[in-house]
Amino acid sequence: MITQTDFLKAAFFKSISNISQISNKSLPEVAFAGRSNVGKSSLLNALFQRKNLVKTSSTPGKTQLINYFDVNNKFFCVDLPGYGYAKISKDKKATWQNMIESFLTKNKQLKMIYLLVDSRHELMKSDEEMIAWMKYCNLNFTLILSKIDKISKNELAHKVTLVKSYSDKNTLSFSFKNMNLVNTLRNQIITDLKSMHM
Repeated sequence: MITQTDFLKAAFFKSISNISQISNKSLPEVAFAGRSNVGKSSLLNALFQRKNLVKTSSTPGKTQLINYFDVNNKFFCVDLPGYGYAKISKDKKATWQNMIESFLTKNKQLKMIYLLVDSRHELMKSDEEMIAWMKYCNLNFTLILSKIDKISKNELAHKVTLVKSYSDKNTLSFSFKNMNLVNTLRNQIITDLKSMHM
């Protein structure tokens, strides 16, 4: 049984660059995806209630590997490289894309994908493409509007409506500064893992 306390016992497990390196521990996995600099690392640090367990950077494209975090030996949270960063070579971009797509479609332990979308901006083309691709592949995913502390309630309501027009999937709002939202996301992850018969 997973509890909120388990998140506080998370530890870095390993980084991988290829699907063949995925963990051989038979634990369920949830993955966090999104554009570069959308706030995945800050979200994970908030979930784990640790400031620097997941390295954050203001430089887009900094996370280039798939990073595994072991949550009290009960499941893995997986931090994926951000997509949509323009200042990298086409070859590097293709490598990242293939790595992420292989991980999301071939990983049998993956139970849910949490796709972060920056609430301050309209959906980017790369976000739209990611949502469409996950729907096409019939993947389980939840949309998370990040950085909502930086917009008004009216703007947030507009963004929720906008995002729901792209997908009928569950949509959550998140700010690492709001512990109620952090706890809500923890509970959602626990619920998702239970519903996937982990």
